[in-house]
Amino acid sequence: MSITVTTDASIGVITLDDARRRNPLSTDTMRAITDALRQFDADRDVRVIIIRALGPAFSAGHDLGELVDRTLDDERAAFAVCTELMSAIHTVRQPVIAEVAGMAFAAGCQLVATCDLAVAGMSARFSTPGVRIGLFCSTPMVALTRAIGRKRAMKMLLTGDAVDAATAADWGLVNDVVDDSELPAVVRDLALRIAGSSASTLAIGKAAFYQQVDRGEDEAYLLMQETMATNAMTCDAQEGMSAFLEKRTPVWTDS
Repeated sequence: MSITVTTDASIGVITLDDARRRNPLSTDTMRAITDALRQFDADRDVRVIIIRALGPAFSAGHDLGELVDRTLDDERAAFAVCTELMSAIHTVRQPVIAEVAGMAFAAGCQLVATCDLAVAGMSARFSTPGVRIGLFCSTPMVALTRAIGRKRAMKMLLTGDAVDAATAADWGLVNDVVDDSELPAVVRDLALRIAGSSASTLAIGKAAFYQQVDRGEDEAYLLMQETMATNAMTCDAQEGMSAFLEKRTPVWTDS
């Protein structure tokens, strides 16, 4: 296995640790990340998940050695595992934060684009270079286009050129850029600030975000007014509103 799974207070941490090979996303690695996400999803003590990596690269993308001299069914299976991982990031109840230093290329860029939040170090570089080796980054394109828009995504996809961390932030691929030396502390602080909220409220909000984001405005409002009404009936919403009115700190029951 090329990942390490740990917990830090209320934070679940998944670390890609095949630094020598620039943390490729082999099928085994992607399955391991998916399994770790689902295990954290079932752990009521984990409120936020961080995906990070050791070494000079966040991830160089798919393990190309797995994609050469294979059958069509083998190729389909590899990309299905990748899609399952990206889906798991959106369906686990906790917010997932990418902590990105160094290169995030191809499926590594897709992983960043898929995470709910992303913070990059100044060393981070983002690219979808598959066009240069005859394998267009079609699955990374799905997350990338939704994160940065059509024209910017097409330029990255057609040229394979890398963009730096500042550009990635300007385009909306990452939320913030910090010095590499500060990156772990900044991400942990962000995770802890999020973790201070009700876990059930975070789960409701994350699910609602992805439910409405690609719908038309009228349909989105219809869905979200019902979501907000049912959210208001939860124990933690009632507690939070009462605490605000009474000028005290809320006590969450996560229900």
